[in-house]
Amino acid sequence: MEHINRIELQGRVGTIRTNIVNGSKVANFSLATDHLYKGRDGNGVSETTWHTIVAWENKDMPDLDTIAKGTPLYVSGRMRATKYKNSDGVDKQIMEVLANRIRIVSEDLASNC
Repeated sequence: MEHINRIELQGRVGTIRTNIVNGSKVANFSLATDHLYKGRDGNGVSETTWHTIVAWENKDMPDLDTIAKGTPLYVSGRMRATKYKNSDGVDKQIMEVLANRIRIVSEDLASNC
């Protein structure tokens, strides 16, 4: 049986933070995706989901410094669970996308984001 852990997202960047870790640039940012559907009353409903993205600089990435709030992106990668202790010493776990490819989407295509 083959195990698959793959995700593709297209949305707009929220907050972004870049750092240098062991000599490599890494970006941590949020990405908003929207799901549009008609509600029971027939009116359009937009459901926004925020995703946490981690992207390490590599050949399949744009210059991470060009990514800013509102930038429309296509992201592919895999899901990863990260565990940590919060400031109160409570164990927490978050799901994040470890990106292996990012493309900046043209504004024409981004109108669907």
